[in-house]
Amino acid sequence: MKSLKTVAVGAAALLVATTAFATLSRDDVKKLDQAAAVLSEIRNAPDGGIPDRIWNNAKCVVVIPSLKKAAFIVGGEFGSGVMSCRHGGKWGAPVFMEMAKGSAGFQIGAESTDLVLVVTNENGVNKLLGNKVTLGAGASVAAGPVGRTATAATDAQMTAEMLAYSRSKGLFAGIDLSGGTLKLDDKRNQQAYGPTANARNIAMGTEAVKIPVEAQAFTNALGREVTGTSGATVKPKSKK
Repeated sequence: MKSLKTVAVGAAALLVATTAFATLSRDDVKKLDQAAAVLSEIRNAPDGGIPDRIWNNAKCVVVIPSLKKAAFIVGGEFGSGVMSCRHGGKWGAPVFMEMAKGSAGFQIGAESTDLVLVVTNENGVNKLLGNKVTLGAGASVAAGPVGRTATAATDAQMTAEMLAYSRSKGLFAGIDLSGGTLKLDDKRNQQAYGPTANARNIAMGTEAVKIPVEAQAFTNALGREVTGTSGATVKPKSKK
């Protein structure tokens, strides 16, 4: 019995130790800051931004800063970013996402574009939090309407599981995301929240975590109180 207790205590100590060493890299912190800036600019754009009726009913939001044109051409990994989902009117802890290999290509000739995906329904959430989702095929995506009080919507916008808002050089622009794939970035999420953290559960709000202090700018850009405090893991610190 004594040996069993010793093993249990040792395992618990190891879990605490590994969780305590969860960290955010400089790249992770930079990505959070970039995502915060992009979301703020697109939400509050002088030429309209995301309509309130769209934002107020969003289930989740994904922000991918600075998609690179060259990455689309060669078909490699072409973007990474951050996602948060809303539960009971509150935004949850952010999790890292990545856009994997795909055949997507720019409709505009810009070098880079900032992208915000607004997930509009539960089907979109479930697909987004699966193993990976192929945009256009696995999940329907349409260009979102622009303008604070915009009310008109096309059939595609009304039925889409995700609405895309993209900006290049400060102006709204079209982008073709067909064939690109989105998935949770498990490596980054485990670095941020610990090796035992489940990114899907964090996004769904069923696993309580301590929101990294470095994510404050991003949570502020969401514009509402965020969840994820009780029963939390240790708050990670960025590398110096």
